[in-house]
Amino acid sequence: MAHITYKQADGTATTVDVPVGCSVMRGAVDNGVDGILAECGGGAICATCHVYIDEASTAKLPPIDDLEDELLQVTASPRLPGSRLACQLPAMEGLVILVPEKQL
Repeated sequence: MAHITYKQADGTATTVDVPVGCSVMRGAVDNGVDGILAECGGGAICATCHVYIDEASTAKLPPIDDLEDELLQVTASPRLPGSRLACQLPAMEGLVILVPEKQL
């Protein structure tokens, strides 16, 4: 299991255990974390699982591929240097996720 912390825009945080091999998006959905809509169910076609990676996160993330990069250009909240799609991120120990204020 990987401990992942999801921080909301209002400052509240929820830490959950997510099975290794699951996505950060699936961990949020399965644990009732607000703010990650995941309308496409993890198919990398809707960008409603846009998140920001907290600078304090200790996880080493895989690079952004072309599809994720393209989808990050059409997110409801501004794309920032730490922007990622939660459906494309594997659950990793120590990951700290900042949930944007809006997804749509």
